[in-house]
Amino acid sequence: MIKVTVWNENRHEKKNPLVGEIYPDGIHGAIAGFLKEAGYEAGTATLDEPEHGLTDEVLNHTDVLIWWGHLAHGEVQDEVVQKVQQRVLDGMGLIVLHSGHFSKIFKALMGTSCDLKWREADEKERLWVVAPSHPIAAGIGEFIELEKEEMYGEHFDIPAPDELIFTSWFEGGEVFRSGCTFTRGNGKVFYFRPGHETYPTYHNKDIQRVITNAVKWAQPVDRNRPVYGNAQPLEKIAAK
Repeated sequence: MIKVTVWNENRHEKKNPLVGEIYPDGIHGAIAGFLKEAGYEAGTATLDEPEHGLTDEVLNHTDVLIWWGHLAHGEVQDEVVQKVQQRVLDGMGLIVLHSGHFSKIFKALMGTSCDLKWREADEKERLWVVAPSHPIAAGIGEFIELEKEEMYGEHFDIPAPDELIFTSWFEGGEVFRSGCTFTRGNGKVFYFRPGHETYPTYHNKDIQRVITNAVKWAQPVDRNRPVYGNAQPLEKIAAK
């Protein structure tokens, strides 16, 4: 069974009654809930727990880590970020959601500012599937339509994705690369744009399906990890 840890800073839920009403168990609880229904072993971790809930024990038993953050990116300890980054390089999958684009861990893995345009105006978002054969898009139609969402617009300052799965259009005219995959070391990374805290985005069945698919895609590959450093020859080296 795939083991998932859903990380959320859990600040909006405490500060904004509307967010608490939409997600009474927190954004992390909502995501963990539908992942459990899909058959995954899903736990949660939050910012204010010791080591942000991401102890060595938790990380070592996590196949895929899901990350949602916004208000408190700067409060995440660099030591924890480094541990998460190493786990990704070692093979753990990472799914970064919405405003997690500005998280320390996503910036560390991308090596760029990860900046973008944004606007909160209750706009319709239409996420077009541009890679219909990709497993992350399994079970999704030509597009996902969200009645209200926060706009993110290009230019999105990230490296060119390995694969682009979704491209969003917004009522105001902007477009955005909303579903991007990357490989880093032995690990897989998926960035998925929707999920502003004041909208019930994570209750949408298509959004849930994408995240569920992404967990399966991002799970570690079952293989022996490469060995790095000085190596003995496989064959006898004849002296010249």
